[in-house]
Amino acid sequence: MADSVQQDAWGYAHGFAPACGSWSGSLGTVRGDLKGETPPGGWIDSPAPLAMAPQGRLLIRGGRVAALAGGTTMIIDFAIPKKGSSLIEAFETWRSWADPKVCCDYSLHVAVTWWSDKVKEEMKTLAQDKGVNSFKMFMAYKDLYMVHDEQMYSAFSQCKEIGAVAQVHAENGDLIAEPMPNIQIQRKVVYGEPIAAGLGTDGTHHWSKDWHHAAHHVMGPPLRPDPSTPGFLMNLLANGDLTTTGSDNCTFNTCQKALGKDDFTKIPNGVNGVEDRMSVIWEKGVYSGKMDENRFVAVTSTNAAKIFNLYPRKGRIAIGSDADIVIWDPEATRRISAKTHHQAVNFNIFEGMVCHGVPLVTISRGRVVYEAGVYNVAAGDGKFIPRKPFAEYIYNRIKQRDQTCTPTPVQRAPYKGEVFKVKSRETEEDDRAGTRVQGHS
Repeated sequence: MADSVQQDAWGYAHGFAPACGSWSGSLGTVRGDLKGETPPGGWIDSPAPLAMAPQGRLLIRGGRVAALAGGTTMIIDFAIPKKGSSLIEAFETWRSWADPKVCCDYSLHVAVTWWSDKVKEEMKTLAQDKGVNSFKMFMAYKDLYMVHDEQMYSAFSQCKEIGAVAQVHAENGDLIAEPMPNIQIQRKVVYGEPIAAGLGTDGTHHWSKDWHHAAHHVMGPPLRPDPSTPGFLMNLLANGDLTTTGSDNCTFNTCQKALGKDDFTKIPNGVNGVEDRMSVIWEKGVYSGKMDENRFVAVTSTNAAKIFNLYPRKGRIAIGSDADIVIWDPEATRRISAKTHHQAVNFNIFEGMVCHGVPLVTISRGRVVYEAGVYNVAAGDGKFIPRKPFAEYIYNRIKQRDQTCTPTPVQRAPYKGEVFKVKSRETEEDDRAGTRVQGHS
């Protein structure tokens, strides 16, 4: 316990705690190696759809091992039911895939891909009994996952009723199919989450003459071709307009991307990011001078923990928290490459990028699971982390907004003066006809 308190104080002295991960066990095995390296907490990656078909069985291990190598100690994956299918069955299916294989802690968002009274009731059951407090709605993937406006509104309303977080894939499927007017969201509690790909690269790669290279950058929503976009997004993230970050890691090898070799709309959407997210954000955010270390930890760990009601179990250095720690060397550099990464894919969209900031040691729930390129973890070591509804970070704000924005009736005496008489169109026509008759008589 003394070791824990001393290391916790060290974190505060260097400006990271409490806005980072947590530990409560002894760090004797790595204490001698610190020498000025920064010990922020283990990072939370949401979203990280590592079990997407067709290669879910492979990615359940490869993706989460790669996460640990990059300093991420927890991911939140997606359980996505087919239209007309049970949300609870999809949740149980993803749990059955993941539980025997996960190497780091995880939780699950559940997608709402259709709407009915059954879906509404299953959302309530998932929130109250299954540890799910976030639901994803797709505005894209028409005829597959997309829900229409009235269905999405119903899902939003149910999320508020049960205390869940409503997530949106903000890309209009009808707009892709045919022109439609823009839809704006006003007076809502909204948190923005850019992903590593959008912060570290751009869509100019889509014009590469190498089909293999261009195809590996296909994702949805697509990377924007304006090369200033990553810097603009990083500015928003640094200044608080965007709140947290994820990887949206969903990788496909070249042979899988080749399903769309003759039609780019058939290319499976998805890129890597779960292993490189932290180094990319440090390089583009902290090393560039746009954000400090505290903001870095907030947007990569603490804010996500608060939004998804994992805090203070996750996202904080404190006695009694989950002891997820990363020993981070801000001065070390590494060159990102598919030849050296730990992800189960033969391409890396950050290929060749030199990043300052490297994770040296990853600690999950008090145990060293990755150090100097060596894993000390086995399939099944990760645990499902249930999340309760009504996260204070969100719902305290919603409660205050509702109280402030609720219309207040004005007490006034009733009007007793003259009221103008409105005639119907038929009455007016009858009056005009009568006037014409009188004029001819």
